[in-house]
Amino acid sequence: MVAMATVVASPSCSSPSFSFTHSISSSRRSTFACCHRLPRSRKQCLRSGASSRGNGDEPEGVFHKRYPERGNDERAYLLPDGGGGKVVFESAGVQKKDKGLVYNLKEHQMVQNWRWNKKRIDDEGVAALIQALGQEKMPEVAPKLLIDLKSKGFVPGRATLSSLVLCYAKNGLFRQAKAMWSEIINSSFVPSIEVVSGLMDAYAMMGHFDEISTIVHETASRQDFDFSNEVYSLAVSCFGKSGQLELMEAMVKEMVLRGFKVDSMTGNAFVKYYSLFGSIEEMEAAYGRMKKSRILIEKEAIRAMASAYISERRFYKLGEFLRGVGLGRRNVGNLLWNLLLLSYAANFKMKSLQREFISMVGAGFSPDLTTFNIRALAYSRMCMFWDLHLSIEHMKHEGVIPDLVTYGCLVDAYLERRLGRNLSFALDKMNAESAPVMLTDPLVFEALGKGDFHSSSEALLESTRQRGWTYSNLVSIYLRKQYRSNQIFWNY
Repeated sequence: MVAMATVVASPSCSSPSFSFTHSISSSRRSTFACCHRLPRSRKQCLRSGASSRGNGDEPEGVFHKRYPERGNDERAYLLPDGGGGKVVFESAGVQKKDKGLVYNLKEHQMVQNWRWNKKRIDDEGVAALIQALGQEKMPEVAPKLLIDLKSKGFVPGRATLSSLVLCYAKNGLFRQAKAMWSEIINSSFVPSIEVVSGLMDAYAMMGHFDEISTIVHETASRQDFDFSNEVYSLAVSCFGKSGQLELMEAMVKEMVLRGFKVDSMTGNAFVKYYSLFGSIEEMEAAYGRMKKSRILIEKEAIRAMASAYISERRFYKLGEFLRGVGLGRRNVGNLLWNLLLLSYAANFKMKSLQREFISMVGAGFSPDLTTFNIRALAYSRMCMFWDLHLSIEHMKHEGVIPDLVTYGCLVDAYLERRLGRNLSFALDKMNAESAPVMLTDPLVFEALGKGDFHSSSEALLESTRQRGWTYSNLVSIYLRKQYRSNQIFWNY
């Protein structure tokens, strides 16, 4: 049996834009022809008699299209005469749609699977298919699908229109997305906050910040929308994530002028993005404004401000900030105490480090892995072996499992003083046959950096796919590397 090799398809409406009043005359139908043996070019097709005219001359209006899921030489030929082409569609597995709407193979497969398996032609079902089309990077299929369904009596609802606007926006079709959003905002439909958020994120990713402001203003103008406050908060976050501090500042001011309250999420986002993209002075001013509003700073904003102070090496300012927040707060865990210990460890103020650690335990906080590793890094850099061993014994007593940083502190300290042969004395007291893990807070490395053993082992673990690594394996490889680096090779 000779397999049918060509697929004939030509959408009458290939534009991604969509109009609810679209109609196509049924008289505008084309002739579809195919050949059993696929030609290598259009001229070979016409010369071999594939044309319905059979005279070998190239007809006018020949249209051919490559399909991404098929071979490079498989094309579809559309001839302008009035033939039927029904046999071609049935043999190729493609059904000819009403009013000239035809899908290619991949589009046809998705649409038919949806119709046969799910059998949902309601608003939610069509919205789910449009969402899938957007994820498959086929937004141009969505308007063809809706035209096809509308011809059968389907009326798009809120879910379908919301999925369509997100499908356009996430695939870069902003003109169509803007038109669809205008259709929604001027209708009786109320979009969900998730749709507004997704649309803003898509515009922010492509730098269309004016469209974000337009969405905020259009949403706030609707009296039946009860989430205008959330929309302003989303706009502040979108501007902040993109580093548009002036737009973020203007949006907060507009939010206050319209009578909306700056909530905790908006205030913390305001401080967070000033910490990431602004200067220290601008960050402190934003934090002062938030304190005057009696908004409590949360974990993400604390980390962002601490990272800004650490990057500028302003550890005294960091300590003042942490004490101002309040070291007794328990809803952020050990974060405040760990950052305070880090501010002393980065300057190697060992007495102050030990004093604050005792204060932390006395306040009822239990040290975690990051707490112990901050102290271990400081002791390792200062080669304070006795304190380092006591800290590891305390860690074992508290039931805290060491990670790659802890082992690195021991290895680096012993090799720094050329005591590599005594390293087994320390490692024998630890579970060196366990799998390596890394659980220390990354802010520690911003202030103290990574040790040589830590950096070398991390690079080794990332560069190989070998499984079953243990700390003892990493230590042995690192020791051989250090031994070879100290050798002298003579060239004769």
